[in-house]
Amino acid sequence: MKRIVVFALCGAAAVAQLACSEKTGPAAAPPEVYVAEVTQRDVPVTMELVGQTRGVQDVDIRARVEGYLDKVAFTEGTFVHKGELLYQIDPKQYEAALANAKADLATAQARLTKTNTDVNRLTPLAKQQAVSQQELDNAVAFQEAARAQVDAQRAAVDKAALDLGYTHVTSPIDGLAGTTQVKAGALVGRGESTLLTTVSAVDPILFRAGISEAEALRIAKRVEETGRRLRDTTVVELVLADGTVHPHKGRIDTVERAVDPTTGTLMVQFSFPNPEKVLRPGLYGRARFVSETKAGALLVPQRAVSELQNLYSVAVVGEGNKVAFRNVKVGPRVDSLWVIDEGLKPGEKVVVEGLQRLRDGVVVSPKPVEAAKVPSTGAATEAK
Repeated sequence: MKRIVVFALCGAAAVAQLACSEKTGPAAAPPEVYVAEVTQRDVPVTMELVGQTRGVQDVDIRARVEGYLDKVAFTEGTFVHKGELLYQIDPKQYEAALANAKADLATAQARLTKTNTDVNRLTPLAKQQAVSQQELDNAVAFQEAARAQVDAQRAAVDKAALDLGYTHVTSPIDGLAGTTQVKAGALVGRGESTLLTTVSAVDPILFRAGISEAEALRIAKRVEETGRRLRDTTVVELVLADGTVHPHKGRIDTVERAVDPTTGTLMVQFSFPNPEKVLRPGLYGRARFVSETKAGALLVPQRAVSELQNLYSVAVVGEGNKVAFRNVKVGPRVDSLWVIDEGLKPGEKVVVEGLQRLRDGVVVSPKPVEAAKVPSTGAATEAK
């Protein structure tokens, strides 16, 4: 019995010794992560505004007199020149009205000639008291009435000639003609100036887009600080719907007087040369320009930034290769990098790969990863 107890005690001691040897074995290697250094450089920040093109002049062509449309003299959707015939309204009734007005003018002029003769004849006779002063006064009154009648008839002739001219509808500008709203044979101009078509001048072409109140205020403050006029110094690119960039650079043309209360945006109008007439009114696109340059901006790879419920954080590898998670305030993106406005210092190292295995305070084995380069042109875009 004693021998059994001794063997049992020896076995227990062996198990305990084995357990102790396992606990005091070699420690696990720290997790391997890839880190990038926080870099600092000047970063141009671009802004992109979505909007729509419109003609620098959009002129509605309307019928200014009543009549039947004889012909449509242009091809829809083509370019027309100033003074080119677009529509012809039946001119017959206006030609007749002009002839009648000219006849009335001739009658009035004949009447004026007679009254002039009467006044010239009676004036010396009245001085010699050969006729009464009353007769001379009546002749002078008839002369004034005849002269007024001539002026009235001359105005009627001008009005009739103007109406006749309105039957010949021409383009007031060089531009792109739209589709016709009426066809030959239709009655136009009855009770209203019927819309016939619209002609748009498209070189240069305008682009209108809305900018938020916050962005407008930020830009206004920057302009005030730098003392520069944004309109004179800003070069604007137009990115079209197919992703291509319009070959001609534009400029800021006009900034609206007030913010639109329904949308909360301030309307900005840009002007772009369009000599090839490629751009037409109504096209959607994005106006892109450098809104500011961040001096000494801190940059980290976008992969190093974690987002949770609009809170951004990075894992910083500090002294002793210990990881500390830190909340940061992000700025605009620059290709594969992200501008950090607050929370980091130049030269600190942030974890780019291996974030899933980390927790605060853990020791890691960092390996460097080359950060993406910032392009020399303005390529930063505002984070939305």
